[in-house]
Amino acid sequence: MPQPKISRPQFPKGYVENPTSSLSWEYVEKRLSESKNYWLCSVRPNGRPHAVPRWGVFVDGKFYYDGSPETRHAQNIQKNPHVSLHLESGDEALIAEGSCAAAGIPSPELARKLAAAYCAKYEPFGYAPESNQWDEGGLYVFTPVKVLAWTKFMEDPTRFVLEEE
Repeated sequence: MPQPKISRPQFPKGYVENPTSSLSWEYVEKRLSESKNYWLCSVRPNGRPHAVPRWGVFVDGKFYYDGSPETRHAQNIQKNPHVSLHLESGDEALIAEGSCAAAGIPSPELARKLAAAYCAKYEPFGYAPESNQWDEGGLYVFTPVKVLAWTKFMEDPTRFVLEEE
């Protein structure tokens, strides 16, 4: 995966005047890999927002999660793939924007990676999928294009661009 372009987010005057440090992309990848709960925000066909907590895994630069195609968010992304993905903390914020779609049936290698990542993270909570879990579908993938993150808002807000907007 290519390294993202790193810069400062654009804030209105008076928000963050003199940031003193930046975060690394490795920090972002670690947070996306290790977090338990994620908030997926999509848009309903009528334009109203929809947010839902998800479990998922960050593998090879993308966030994978599973679920029924009958869910509201799955129906939303069929009409509009543009979503945001947030972690739980507002103090150590991580806000990713990108697109989401049904992932189809993963290759055997990817299915093994996904199942192993899921089991390592969620088996203590009762979820341990086998690598054939997604052979009938039900797997979704979020591809980030921009991430905003900070651990101390006034000191280290950092913008990562993975793809031109």
